Amino acid sequence: MNFEDFSLSKETMKSISEIGFEEPTPIQVSAIPLILNNCDIVGQAQTGTGKTAAFGIPIVERCQKGRKPFAIVLEPTRELAVQVAQEIHKIGKYKNISVLPVYGGTSIERQIMTLQQGVNVIVGTPGRVIDLLNRRNLSLSEIRIVVLDEADEMLDMGFIEDIETILKATPAERQTLLFSATIPHLIMNIARQYMRNPEKIQVNIKDVIPKIRQTFYEVSEENKINALSRILDVEEPQLAIVFCHTKRKVDEVSMKLSQLGYNAGAIHGDYTQARRDDVMYKFKGGMLDILVATDVAARGLDIKNVTHVINYGIPQHPDSYVHRIGRTGRAGKSGIAITLVTPREYKHLRLIEKNARTIIDRKKLPSSADVVKAKEKNIVRDISGIIRENRHEGYLKTVKELSDNYGFGDIAAAALCAAYGEIKEQPVENYKNKENVHLFKTIGRKDTIKTADIKCIASKAYIPFNKIRKNRYRVDNNIINKS
Repeated sequence: MNFEDFSLSKETMKSISEIGFEEPTPIQVSAIPLILNNCDIVGQAQTGTGKTAAFGIPIVERCQKGRKPFAIVLEPTRELAVQVAQEIHKIGKYKNISVLPVYGGTSIERQIMTLQQGVNVIVGTPGRVIDLLNRRNLSLSEIRIVVLDEADEMLDMGFIEDIETILKATPAERQTLLFSATIPHLIMNIARQYMRNPEKIQVNIKDVIPKIRQTFYEVSEENKINALSRILDVEEPQLAIVFCHTKRKVDEVSMKLSQLGYNAGAIHGDYTQARRDDVMYKFKGGMLDILVATDVAARGLDIKNVTHVINYGIPQHPDSYVHRIGRTGRAGKSGIAITLVTPREYKHLRLIEKNARTIIDRKKLPSSADVVKAKEKNIVRDISGIIRENRHEGYLKTVKELSDNYGFGDIAAAALCAAYGEIKEQPVENYKNKENVHLFKTIGRKDTIKTADIKCIASKAYIPFNKIRKNRYRVDNNIINKS
């Protein structure tokens, strides 16, 4: 099937051609005709399957211009609201459709000014939409299409009441479109209460996941960072997202990767919007190779060319696995999803497999020899490129001088050492041979040492610090008694 089969206007077809869409994806084939025929739909499809265009194209085609919005799209995060607004704007370019993203963390006055000038499509987060409604700066009285995008994520983030408030502010005869990667009971409750006999569309997860190679490595918690380092060296991802459970773990992993020489950045909810924007700009532009993030911070990210998703911490909820790995293998491309699993998490991994109806293959962690081989392969590639491009000619005189005292093999090896450093590989210990070493120091008030001093020293040395009893503190494997 081709886009011409949808009987779209020449303006929309021109936009589709410029964007680079060649043929409709399965979700577009199923959804676009129904939406054009004014049907309510519940579509199950993860991000990366083309669902934005699945509702964006019909919105542009059916849009009736006026000073009040014709359609509103609700998104769980600011990042996704901006991305969806940009795509609808591109689709509606030649029909002069005006699209406004509204979200928190930026000037509401500027958004109000744009609304007063007249907007055709609103794409926003529920919280900011509610703010604009309460201020009476936004009217939904002429809304004809409502889209609830990433509905399960919005519910997970606690937006259920906001969604219901927004739906009640729109006309009863509106068309409602709901898209979600998973369909929990709460979503079906919304469908029954606020939709009119919705058509159900499902892009089978089996049609999407086979494009993503899924593997897992079993490793102890304390050896995860070394295991991650080996995997990155061997896999050599173009762009990778590393998922962690907590903000603290995101900071820790990002810092350790940077110390090991990887080009890594981090985002989580405690960062300012300006910092998050800066990190995302660098990641999208290839200035960062690795993005370390929490689930919440990474929601709604639509980044092209993410080749690897790595679960540093196994997803706590089975549905989260589908959302995470959906960041790679997008728009029909292949991708790789890797999960690091501790021995006690093995049963939970099998639960994820059952829930996602997939198989996650077990692999043996790359050895030191594998890492060295991968590095040598990269060096050969880099050096070959330099020679092909004649970028080495300026050093030929230096090599000739050195050749009076040394062989060419030694000269080349020394040059590689200077350029790439010595090849050293930290062993990844087997969790079965784990041993604890404790260092006791009897220091305290008599020595003018306070708990805050120990915490400060531990923090500067990047040693985990945990209180374990009223009069005893643990700094990693070192126990300090108060006296």
